[in-house]
Amino acid sequence: MSGTAAERLQIAAEMQRSVKTELLNKWYPQSVDSVYGGFITTFTYDFKPTGAQDKFIVTQARHTWSTAIAAQLYPDQTYFIQCSRQGFFFLRDKMWDKTYGGFYNLVDRQGNDKSNPKIPKDAYGNAFGIYALCAYYKASGDTAALNLARKTFLWLEAHSHDPVYKGYYQHLKRDGTRVIRDESIPSTADIGYKDQNSSIHLLEALTALYEVWPDALVRERLQEMLYLIRDKITTSKGYLTLFFKPDWTPVSFRDSSEASILKHKYLDHVSFGHDVETAYLMLEASHALGLKDDQVTLAAGKKMLDHALANGWDPVLGGFYDEGYYFKGRDTISILLDSKNWWAQAEGMNTLLMMADYFPDDPMHYYERFKQEWKYIQTYIIDHVYGDWYEEGLDKEPQRKTALKGHIWKATYHQFRALTNCINRLEANNKSNRHEKQ
Repeated sequence: MSGTAAERLQIAAEMQRSVKTELLNKWYPQSVDSVYGGFITTFTYDFKPTGAQDKFIVTQARHTWSTAIAAQLYPDQTYFIQCSRQGFFFLRDKMWDKTYGGFYNLVDRQGNDKSNPKIPKDAYGNAFGIYALCAYYKASGDTAALNLARKTFLWLEAHSHDPVYKGYYQHLKRDGTRVIRDESIPSTADIGYKDQNSSIHLLEALTALYEVWPDALVRERLQEMLYLIRDKITTSKGYLTLFFKPDWTPVSFRDSSEASILKHKYLDHVSFGHDVETAYLMLEASHALGLKDDQVTLAAGKKMLDHALANGWDPVLGGFYDEGYYFKGRDTISILLDSKNWWAQAEGMNTLLMMADYFPDDPMHYYERFKQEWKYIQTYIIDHVYGDWYEEGLDKEPQRKTALKGHIWKATYHQFRALTNCINRLEANNKSNRHEKQ
């Protein structure tokens, strides 16, 4: 175990206090849409609702997930399960396509479809639908949620899963037909590609689904995604390739001019946040599969964290940078974007503590980096006045202090999951140690 028992419990207490007084209490129940159901998700920096409040499948699912997890952690706060329940109702009654199946990407506040007609559905959004439904089922015991999670998985199996090259197609038409990339699609757009982001969150969703429905096909897909991400999507250096052609040929602009590379950097860069997040998600999946002593996945996850620390970590203040790139002919990586988004810090903190406990004596000093990351988050990311986390660290982007606190891409999922995982790990290890000494 890294760190003393007293220090670990102190950090756990700090995190628990932040969860209760600077996160969950700011969002719930005030984000519940008492008129139309689901959640309103766009808030000003001081938590005033703003804008049209369209409803995105990912954000609706993430709020449903967060409140379901909170209901299990804090059962005395009965409003959490009530929040999650109405989130489930909105997913089922408004976001699920009753004609063709699958979740719409976007609806208006009332629940009318507003998705891009060319790509109204995708695997990523449906993965988060599964993830939320499984959490709500665990919290409530409502089999209707489990049944919809199964239905969503089988819909993806019928329409999104690739039986030839494996993995899942990301972009889907309303009837589930995959969107095929053609010459009309701009070179800078990701439409028609497979990608790491939908893949890692499908892995996450399948992990959650397998826990509540240990079906043989779910296990097969979970194992398939674990090996695909670990052995194909992750490069030999230890970072994720972002986009692929359907046969898993990487999309790369490395042989192009620097101007072309920068033009297409959305499709082709090193995302340190996704790398450290994936290290955790792979090990979570391996654990769910019962792959005891899975040293191959552990080594792959460690390599991803080590790469991010060596190439995308601020050694002075701490924190993971947003983007890097390996330009051809250069020996080292170049940082393209040195801002530090909130979710990468959350995921990095979680993975640093996990690896600190796997490798307490490693020369990368994971536990010390974990403490530095937590200090960085407390200093530059958490809003101690109005609550929740700034979207980017204020050391690099001080103007974010008055930016939107919530929007369709920013909810409570990353920070709540990371804090909860860290609290559980810090407290569980200390409880175990105390038990062993008795």
